[in-house]
Amino acid sequence: MENGGRYPRDLHGYGATPPDPHWPNGAKIAVQVVVNYEEGGENNILHGDAASEAFLSEIVGAAAWPGQRHWNMETIYEYGARAGFWRLHRMFTDRGIPVTVYGVATALARSPAQVGAMKDAGWEIASHGLKWIEYKDFPVEDERAHMNEAIALHTAVTGARPRGWYTGRCSENTLALVAENGGFAYCADSYADELPYWVRVGDRDQLVVPYTLDANDMRFATPQGFNAGDQFFSYLKDSFDCLYAEGSAGAPKMMSIGLHCRLVGRPGRAQALARFLDYAAAHADVWFARRIDIAEHWAAHHPPRTRALIPTAMPRDAFVAAFGGIFEHSPWIAEQAFDGELGPAHDTADGLHAALARRFRAAPDDARLAVLNAHPDLAGKLAAAKRLTAESTAEQAGAGLDALTDAEHATFTRLNDAYKDKHGFPFIIAVKGLSKGQILEAFTARIENDRDTEFETACAQVEKIALLRLRDMDLG
Repeated sequence: MENGGRYPRDLHGYGATPPDPHWPNGAKIAVQVVVNYEEGGENNILHGDAASEAFLSEIVGAAAWPGQRHWNMETIYEYGARAGFWRLHRMFTDRGIPVTVYGVATALARSPAQVGAMKDAGWEIASHGLKWIEYKDFPVEDERAHMNEAIALHTAVTGARPRGWYTGRCSENTLALVAENGGFAYCADSYADELPYWVRVGDRDQLVVPYTLDANDMRFATPQGFNAGDQFFSYLKDSFDCLYAEGSAGAPKMMSIGLHCRLVGRPGRAQALARFLDYAAAHADVWFARRIDIAEHWAAHHPPRTRALIPTAMPRDAFVAAFGGIFEHSPWIAEQAFDGELGPAHDTADGLHAALARRFRAAPDDARLAVLNAHPDLAGKLAAAKRLTAESTAEQAGAGLDALTDAEHATFTRLNDAYKDKHGFPFIIAVKGLSKGQILEAFTARIENDRDTEFETACAQVEKIALLRLRDMDLG
């Protein structure tokens, strides 16, 4: 993806210091439970599909039956609607714990009693698509049509338009279609974080509230998953304890839990879920929330950030104009960085610095030497003539090098000349935060280095100067 490629994945996220979500009432953790309601929306030739369902059932490793009904599979799904749902409904309503339902529109349409119970309980009913099928090979126009049909059916069945979306078995187009639609407070088709985050899609900022596949009862139906309820309870408890401790230390997060009526709704698993809910509820400062509550809270307290400079969104000329002087008088470094692979991780000061420094480090020694020689002497003739770059002027002034006594100026002139005579390039040091005395001390010590050592030292200082300059700009 070199030569001007843009890498779309964001591997940086919030970095080492995620934002404080400021959960309501100072909660140390937000616990969000999803009940996936898919029963009646799964693959089935009765639903116009080519074959039976083969995913997430008691029949681990099941194969689809083309053109045939799979009676065992159908009745496993029916258990979720007939029995499992009501067990979960009682469990959550008895405890007053709110839930988000990921409702497949066709499944909801076939379950009026369950939908009525969801609404009476005040649960959020988000959209889980039109049908619970695989969308990875769908043409984008067909997936868009299914999304619009799902919204219309969902609205007619529940009486309200869904504000949250989760396809699950999604395509590479799903998030863009959610953003394009413009009516969703959040999309959950992500497992990338423990906090919500914004994604810029075209001219729209779309909130993503990530979901989970690990704290999820689906692992009862996958190889090397949970075999018994105590394993599920232990995993949920450990997840909760880790996040609760981090929240207590000042970094609150969100814990997502994924459930399925036909899986955890079975008695031998439901008890483990009940034990976990009681365990979590026994802790202080726990916010049990619906997903829409988290989305609304995040939008209110952490709206999309407006930045003056987003490197990966800039055309080449603007990028080079903005960052071509980060390495003194060496725009070729910014040009090469732009023409290489850049992604969201490079939209921060440290990230962009990594992209620029990579080009500088990979350059031949004569090119790096030219960068060193592009730097002015400290308190030298260019400074006196006010011919430094704006960045160098500010940096030298910040260290007091624009207000030297005659004796100090003579000392700097003598050292500058001696250093260049010995090493063949100017003395370079990142002066930010240093006093005149500290700079002179470093100058006196480094002049004694051999040329190779000092060349590498000067290059490292050039990189440090570049990083400090980027951190002074309006970047992440």
